Amino acid sequence: MRATVTSDDSATSRLEDVYVRHAPAALRLAYFLSGDPEGARDLVQDAVVQVAGRFRYLRQPDSFDVYLRRTIINLHTSQLRRRKVERAFLAREAALPLPVAADESPEMRDEMWREILGLAPRQRAAIVLRFYEDLSEQESAEILGCSVGALNQLVARAMSNLRTSVEEEGP
Repeated sequence: MRATVTSDDSATSRLEDVYVRHAPAALRLAYFLSGDPEGARDLVQDAVVQVAGRFRYLRQPDSFDVYLRRTIINLHTSQLRRRKVERAFLAREAALPLPVAADESPEMRDEMWREILGLAPRQRAAIVLRFYEDLSEQESAEILGCSVGALNQLVARAMSNLRTSVEEEGP
């Protein structure tokens, strides 16, 4: 019994042949770009997957190596951009001051939360957004659907109410 080769089998076989022919050069290019053997293998693998997914749609299937090289370069450039964004984010985060742990007892913290929960809902929301979520005035006002001035009034009233209730309870 003879096995018949379908068009899918021949396309797969052809893609495999093209890959075997072009993989060493692609790996060399990826290594020269990245300087990392593992990173180079990942680049080639990702590029081959992308180009192979479009293999039957390539305008010039005989130019597989050109498409593969271009894809490797594009993927490498994307990785560099992503790393640059990540480094900038980490630098910004490192520049932020670390939160200082207060010398409060858990009981004091619980009491403060009870007082905050006793505030009017919009005042409580304003306090939580501004001080616990550390959002800007503009962001907090946008979330609450009010102006920055109205937000500041809510925060001022909430702080006044908290001071009053803490002072009434005493030390």
